[in-house]
Amino acid sequence: MATVARESIGPLNDKITVKLSKDDYLPAFEKKVKEYSKNANIPGFRKGNVPAGMVKRMYGSAIYTEEVLRTVEKELYTYLQQENPDMFAQPMALENGAPKLDYANPSEYEFGFEIGLKPVFELASLKKAKLTLHKVKVTDEMVQEEVNRMQIKGGKMTEPEEVNNEENVLNVHFTESDKDGNPVGGGISKENSVILKYFSPALQKQLMGKKKDDTVVFQLNKSFEKDKLDMMLADLGLDKEDKEAAKKYFKLTIVKIGLVEKRELNEEFFKEVFPGAGITTEDAFRAKLKEEIEQYWASQSRNQLHDQLYHYFIDETPMQFPETFLKRFLQSGGDQPKTVEEAEAEFPFFSNQLKWTLISDKIIKDNSLQVTADDVKESMKAEVLRYFGGASLGDDQSWLDSYIDRMMKDEKHVDTTYRRLITEKLFNWAEAQVSPKEKEVTGDELNAMMHNHNH
Repeated sequence: MATVARESIGPLNDKITVKLSKDDYLPAFEKKVKEYSKNANIPGFRKGNVPAGMVKRMYGSAIYTEEVLRTVEKELYTYLQQENPDMFAQPMALENGAPKLDYANPSEYEFGFEIGLKPVFELASLKKAKLTLHKVKVTDEMVQEEVNRMQIKGGKMTEPEEVNNEENVLNVHFTESDKDGNPVGGGISKENSVILKYFSPALQKQLMGKKKDDTVVFQLNKSFEKDKLDMMLADLGLDKEDKEAAKKYFKLTIVKIGLVEKRELNEEFFKEVFPGAGITTEDAFRAKLKEEIEQYWASQSRNQLHDQLYHYFIDETPMQFPETFLKRFLQSGGDQPKTVEEAEAEFPFFSNQLKWTLISDKIIKDNSLQVTADDVKESMKAEVLRYFGGASLGDDQSWLDSYIDRMMKDEKHVDTTYRRLITEKLFNWAEAQVSPKEKEVTGDELNAMMHNHNH
């Protein structure tokens, strides 16, 4: 009779040994041989009359191996279902853990597997978390900058005869040259579009009053600030780290001059930006815009606080892992096998992912956080409405319910929505447990924090 035994072979790493006697698999092997005898088509024998000995010589090894392994698998998973160890992934066969099988000499067999166990742990106490809520104060200048952006976005492109505004969009042809404007043989030749204000003040002044087909010779590193220089080098196919490339001269030929005529701040424009809001005055428009900008930065501020919470849980929750098992799993568990070195390099990131999965699962379970089918539906509905940008969809929205029902049949979409909603509930719960100190920062400072740590 088959036996299954379990023993520890390392921290959170157990060995499971499955022992089979001949009686566990041999009857099934003989039965399968008889079935083959009845159904096999072998030249020289009538169907159903193929001798068992012939079947064994031709297929015995494969049938034998299949039945032994099937029996081992059955015993192993019956044991796991009964014992239900809290383990990672699936059992892995131990190296040299499988015996050599010989159907001509049935005997007792012993198969070895290993499992990696999940750790028992306590969450880091949020009472000890020192967190900061970084808040951005929305100024009139920020509102004005957004007003200008919207006016330009909704504006009409005109073609003035000469360069006369720092907002002029210049379609130009760049030709690599010497400092006197003589073309360099085999040099770069490319058309581009540049807003005048992106050039250095000196070159802007030089370009003022120029018309179509007029030319100017300039040196890259003296004509652009650092961030704009990097962008221009990339546009020209040059390496931004190459200091010599930044010293190159180019002859600029104006192909076309453009200028966006800004939209007038009137009721028609207000309705386009905020449909259905009933905004009729510039003051009300600016107030609504300020409210939206404040909501945006409040959301970013909370996201950054959630990032701090993530790091606090990851850094301050002690947790042990079955490293040897997990590194072996990394080598063989994916779509593509990995080398020992690749698994070793990937392990820190992989273990952090596992750690967060265990932490988040515990928070969700301990606090009975749930996302219902109705929650998923409402989220999808809001997603569709956001797509229409608040535009009126009419009184009859029965089509919307039908559309959401179809979306609910998309398992991938449902799963993505569920994961997002349960993560939101998790962080909302964690946020409610803490009292972070507040600190005023600029939008650029908060953006830099989000860029450096985004999970």
